[in-house]
Amino acid sequence: MRKISFILALLVLTIGLAACGADSKNEGEGKENNGGNSEQAETMTLKHELDETTFDKNPKKVVVFDFGVLDTMDKLGIEVIGLPKTSIPNYLSKYEDDKYENVGSLKEPDFEKIHALDPDLIIISGRQSSLYDQFKEIAPTIYMGLDTTKYMESFKYNVETIGEIFGKEDQAKTELTAIDDKIKSLSDEVSQLDGKALVMLANEGNMSAYGSNSRFGIIHDVFGFKQADENIEATTHGQSITSEYILEKNPDYLFVIDRSAAIGGEVKANETIENDLVKKTNAYKNGKIIYLDPESWYLSGGGLESVAIMVDEIEGALNK
Repeated sequence: MRKISFILALLVLTIGLAACGADSKNEGEGKENNGGNSEQAETMTLKHELDETTFDKNPKKVVVFDFGVLDTMDKLGIEVIGLPKTSIPNYLSKYEDDKYENVGSLKEPDFEKIHALDPDLIIISGRQSSLYDQFKEIAPTIYMGLDTTKYMESFKYNVETIGEIFGKEDQAKTELTAIDDKIKSLSDEVSQLDGKALVMLANEGNMSAYGSNSRFGIIHDVFGFKQADENIEATTHGQSITSEYILEKNPDYLFVIDRSAAIGGEVKANETIENDLVKKTNAYKNGKIIYLDPESWYLSGGGLESVAIMVDEIEGALNK
């Protein structure tokens, strides 16, 4: 009897321990499922022009080297911790505040400062592309340059990508719809015009022209202005031109981006352009030499805010 009682007691004890172990395991699994996974960041892999980069979604510490990307993030309410503070566009002046770290200039990053910030993600574009390897040694780095040969497609892709990275997909979609509506209104108005346009950059007494598929080709390719010259070279720095060239092409609309004004140069664009030869053009005679906002066009194009500024500016110039 004693032997049987001992065996029964042992069985009860074994079953009890097994049940406790199961409960403990289930409790542990519950903690992992309820807490562990929620704390584990979701990753995202982005294939871009320079590489394929994997990083955590919704990064909290972001360094940005493109003002167009910065203004999109600003519009979507996404914070950054660092940016180059030289030549910040006025409409982004809030980022001059000391709470945002200065990480150098657009072409000369302060890698030591960036490293000290220990960012979760770095976003660069064309001006920093040659330094990509140095950036990615510090943190995951993605390239978000604007492809001007397909301006709107590239612009929308960048905005949608930022929305996906930071969980702002719906807001990004809403903002893009608003931009599309503004552009549709402008292009409808432009389609009724007979005149031709020339887009040019003035830089310390020098002039260069930009046509379709170029840096400022949005005026032709998206807004719909006919070109005064169909054969302009689509290069990064534009086609060098003279006052004689402007008179020869005789544009009805002359759109001017003043690089000197954007970066703090000394020679104003109108001092270079409005000479006796250019004054003979239709654009001058009809008051259609239009000086565009150099900050949104030269420093920060391709952002939600800057593209909206561009559209409004062109539309306002037409209705003067």
